[in-house]
Amino acid sequence: MDAKNILVEKNLRLVAHIVKKYASSGRDTDELIAIGIVGLVKAVNTFKADKGSRLGTYAARCIDNELLMMLRTERKLNREISLYEPIGTDKEGNEISFIDVVEDTSEDVVDSMMLSERIQKMYLAIDEVLTDREREIIYKRYGLRGYKEVTQREIGTMMGISRSYVSRIEKKALEKLRHRMADFGIMW
Repeated sequence: MDAKNILVEKNLRLVAHIVKKYASSGRDTDELIAIGIVGLVKAVNTFKADKGSRLGTYAARCIDNELLMMLRTERKLNREISLYEPIGTDKEGNEISFIDVVEDTSEDVVDSMMLSERIQKMYLAIDEVLTDREREIIYKRYGLRGYKEVTQREIGTMMGISRSYVSRIEKKALEKLRHRMADFGIMW
């Protein structure tokens, strides 16, 4: 216990150094240091020297994580977030901000048209190459043509056949569709 206390005392400057990064968060520096010390104590208590990293490196991550966790919790309560505030780090240690991970949801017209064309060809292929039973299984299995998506077991119960038989029919139907879609120049 004395050794752990000495390690915490000797690494307090590391906490102060990491807290500087969060000075723009609007939080009181003393409060940030207190949270950082919690991270440091966790690091000292959980550090394993045989893992190949140094205590300083491990402690820096733990301190950073503790501060980030506190800030995230606070943001959730405030429901305000800046797109440019750091929310974590990547494997190389670079800061990641919210804007880095937000997906661009604007729809690409060309992609939308291509998807629409593929869907039309898929329905054409279903009508051309599948038997009535295969078609029904594919529609129910994948929730197409107004059907609710259901499991193979549920389809088997509805049709009075085993789940494994449904699986074989589905696999055969998908293979037929794959070949027909290849004829259209569409691979999947």
